[in-house]
Amino acid sequence: MRLAHAAMALGMGVSGLSVSAEALAHPHGWIDLSVQVMTDDQGVASGLYQTWRMDPFYSLVVFEELQQVENASLEQGLDQLGKEIRDNLSGEHYLTEISINGERQALGEVSEYTAMERDGRLVFMFILPLETPQSLTDSTLTYQVFDPTYYIEVVHEADDNQPTDDALVLQGGPACELSILPANPDPELVMQAALLDKGESGEPGLGRYFAETGSVDCTGR
Repeated sequence: MRLAHAAMALGMGVSGLSVSAEALAHPHGWIDLSVQVMTDDQGVASGLYQTWRMDPFYSLVVFEELQQVENASLEQGLDQLGKEIRDNLSGEHYLTEISINGERQALGEVSEYTAMERDGRLVFMFILPLETPQSLTDSTLTYQVFDPTYYIEVVHEADDNQPTDDALVLQGGPACELSILPANPDPELVMQAALLDKGESGEPGLGRYFAETGSVDCTGR
């Protein structure tokens, strides 16, 4: 199995793909993200239902390569791709950090996922469970989704630079205040990222400073 450079940066294994890093700018691609925070009627959070829409260029290359695989339909290729993405992301904590009242939460393993084509874009959808469900009563849940090396940029779905209504949704549970906080990296880090060559990734941890933060504030409600 050969792995695309861009896919490796995300921990995503893609059979037979050979995306050229030289064809991409830095960040070398992006993901449009939407998140549903899953809770029950008592306000106990069980995980995040995430939808990742890969950028059009990366999606195009993936679909072209999948269509060239002999004796396999696009649907079969996407099924295999989804499994490889899930398997490789599992070693990277699914590029996701979740905290409740500032305390980092342990994550479970993803068992529900799918990869599909939608309007010319590769879409990967999955449920990322908390290892132990947690009550959001009088609590604040925050999360970040990011590639540590900042090879890929992850941003919430937006329209005119404003998050869309479905970029962050609370599924079930109490009425809470939802917000998406923009990244505010130090200018030196912005310069560091800008100086990376086409084939380079940043130092591990760089992506954190460019990550948006989703917040579900249920305090006093």
